[in-house]
Amino acid sequence: MARTALLVIDMVNTYEHEDADALVDSVRTCLPGVETVLRRARAADSPVIYVNDNFGRWRSHHGEILRAALAGKHSELVEPIVPDEDSLFVVKARHSAFFETPLGYLLAQLDAERVVLCGQVTEQCVLYSALDAYIRHLDVVVASDAVAHIDPELAEAALRMMARNMSADIRRSHEISFDDSPAR
Repeated sequence: MARTALLVIDMVNTYEHEDADALVDSVRTCLPGVETVLRRARAADSPVIYVNDNFGRWRSHHGEILRAALAGKHSELVEPIVPDEDSLFVVKARHSAFFETPLGYLLAQLDAERVVLCGQVTEQCVLYSALDAYIRHLDVVVASDAVAHIDPELAEAALRMMARNMSADIRRSHEISFDDSPAR
């Protein structure tokens, strides 16, 4: 049986970057969708993996990254989705959740053949992570109401690209199943 893993991309965020102001409203809008996919994944005992930038703090570990985000100016966007004790955490340096991270190895160890993506930014990190998952022969699902954008037009184009070019299943968070069924 194939397992489904949830990838929560860059939601543990300090919002101390040049695009933060353009992003915050979109994060507020997608937060209920992120909470929904988190709840559904946890209820199905699916692996939940937070994949997050380290904000250039190369000596950081996930606890420090979380503390920095909770101390940031938009902690209300982080508090509802804080990793629980069963969540896994992968630190990334660049856009893709897979680029020079152990994520591919971790997913193989978990027997995950399907990934559900949520988080930020749709037209950047989510898009590149979807592409890297696709080229690794993983089935990709994107929770369309659980991804935040900087540019709404680019985000819509990115979702269309993921569907068309990466065979991604684009659906709303409440429509996503985390039951462990054979890969499609």
